[in-house]
Amino acid sequence: MAAPFTSLVEDYPRYIKSFELFLERSSEHQCMQDFIHNTLPDILTSIGGGRSIFNVMGVGSGAGKIDLEMLAQLRLKHPHVKVDNEVVEPSIDMLHKYKVRVSTTKDLDHINFKWNKMTASEFEKHWQEKNPGTKMDFIHMIQMLYYVKDPEATVSFFRSLLHKDGKLLIILVSGESGWGKLWTTFRQQLCNTGISQCVTTGDIKTFLDTEGIPYQNYELLSQMDITECFTEGDQVGELLLDFLTEVIEFRKNAPEDLKKGVLELLRHPDCSKEVDGRIIFNNNLGVLVVEP
Repeated sequence: MAAPFTSLVEDYPRYIKSFELFLERSSEHQCMQDFIHNTLPDILTSIGGGRSIFNVMGVGSGAGKIDLEMLAQLRLKHPHVKVDNEVVEPSIDMLHKYKVRVSTTKDLDHINFKWNKMTASEFEKHWQEKNPGTKMDFIHMIQMLYYVKDPEATVSFFRSLLHKDGKLLIILVSGESGWGKLWTTFRQQLCNTGISQCVTTGDIKTFLDTEGIPYQNYELLSQMDITECFTEGDQVGELLLDFLTEVIEFRKNAPEDLKKGVLELLRHPDCSKEVDGRIIFNNNLGVLVVEP
């Protein structure tokens, strides 16, 4: 049965407010930055085949903060290379923020930005019509496979664009995270598959293993303080609960048994731990580096 709720992504201002609160309350960006600075450089060493221009693509780039950090690491590893950077992002608001960030960031003269205000599926069609032979050196898809209809087909398409020494970087919540437990338990009630998928790196690894596709796997430790979720009427708690369930005003709209079940699971040791009286949710991420 499809989820009978209104998905949070349909209320963009509320979604952004809850997402920003999530970033403030979690170590999500910190653990990504640690990976980008400590692990990604070695991965980027092997791409490019000595070419003077690299083709890079960000799918679902958002406001570009993480993209520019990865491009900076690429510059450190390949200092004399120029970059053609395809940015794929459906939100005009996020694209605007990305462009502003580029305009205020130094030392980007070696990068040619191409802006594509499109979803991944729209871009796929556009690419097949315009650039059938072009191959990519590095493609990254960070926290975006939730928003495509068929995550496995999307991975297959973008992987098909890689040079023989290219890399496809995927970051999603880990199958071993609290998100994985929440989605496994309440998939039918919470996952509105018309809009977003409850997909983890565990699901993508199963697909890659079945297809015999080589990849490297990394686990990034992350956590989120969800203490206020258990105080009815607390504004922060209600927004965080909406973000966790992807449902607008979940506490108000969910039937009593589902509300009770979700709150009990969020507090359960499978999802969270208690530290100094705070409830700390397991927000671990998984990174997959997929080979051509």
